[in-house]
Order: sequence, then structure tokens, then C-alpha cells
Amino acid sequence: MEFLLRIAYHVARTGALLGGILILAAALLIGFDVTIRHFLVKTVGGADELAGYALAIATAWTFGFTLICRAHVRIDSLYVYLPSKIRALLDIFGLSLFVFFMGLLTWHALGTLRQSIESNSHSISPLGTPLAIPQTLWVMGLFLFMAVALLLLVRAVIALALNDTPTVMRLIGSRSVEEEVEVELEAAKGSRHSRDTSE
Repeated sequence: MEFLLRIAYHVARTGALLGGILILAAALLIGFDVTIRHFLVKTVGGADELAGYALAIATAWTFGFTLICRAHVRIDSLYVYLPSKIRALLDIFGLSLFVFFMGLLTWHALGTLRQSIESNSHSISPLGTPLAIPQTLWVMGLFLFMAVALLLLVRAVIALALNDTPTVMRLIGSRSVEEEVEVELEAAKGSRHSRDTSE
């Protein structure tokens, strides 16, 4: 199962990188559109529409990586004072609710995509984008999230059944202050290393 988790991490990380590139491309397109609109009184046409697609797709593709890195925002004011066993149970309960909610979202997203394909829907804009194209990429990102979330949930339940609460905490628990500091230090080291190599 650890092998599957490693694969999930790399796939989710790739999805997050592609999502970041998509957001950057959308920002550049909007910046270019604003610039030529100001100086040349012209417009690219559809930049806002494409940016909307990019935001939806990129967000869906980064959900899985955010979950596997335990980077979602959590209110843990009381959580940190509870015994580890109760924290592990709460983590599994919380992830179960999250999976249920995202499962509903994915189900309805799939229904929207199916309807767009059946009715050959296009956007009501000058671009006339076939909606099935961005919706397919969006749904794929949601399915990636569901696969990662279910894998983490199953692994956490197995760990809890084996009374291995540290593994539950490592997989789906709220990050401690020490872990947050460690993540920030690693990021700082990475950016410093990048600057040093570029110089």
C-alpha cells in the first residue's frame, strides 16, 4: 500500500504542477489582454472565459496534492489537546465526511459533463468553446482527488485497526507546529539553492 501512496504522491504532484502552469498561463493571457486593450484598444477575446476554465481545472487537479501534503486549512484549536487515539478517530471521521462531500461533487460534475456531451453544448461566447473539453479536464482532476482521498482513507483505517496512530497522524493528521516550521525551512532552503545556482 505504501507503493500505491508513493505513486499517488507523484501523480498528484504532477497534477499540481500542471495546474500551476495553467494558472500562470491564464494570468499571462489576462495580462496581455489588459495591456493591448489599454494601448491598442483591442482585445484577445475570450480571455476571461479561458481564465475561468483554467481556474476550475487547476483547482481540481491540485486538490489531491494538497490533501496528500496535509495542507488544507484546518481549525485545530482543541484538536491538539486531545489524546492521539481520539485525534486519529477525528481525522478519519473528518476525511470520511470530506470524501462523501467530494464524492457528491464529483458525481454531479460527471452528470454535467454527460449532459454537455449529449447536447453538444458550447459556451455562449465568441469562442463557442465545446464545454465537454474543459469539463472533461475538470472531472479528471476531481477523480484524481477521489482516488488519492480513498487511498489515504483506507490506509488510515488499516493503521487505526492495527493501533498504529502515528501512521494515521502522518497520513491525514493536522500538521504540528514543528512540521509546519520544517516545511517552511525546506522551502526556504530550496529557494536559496535555486538563487545560488542561478547566480
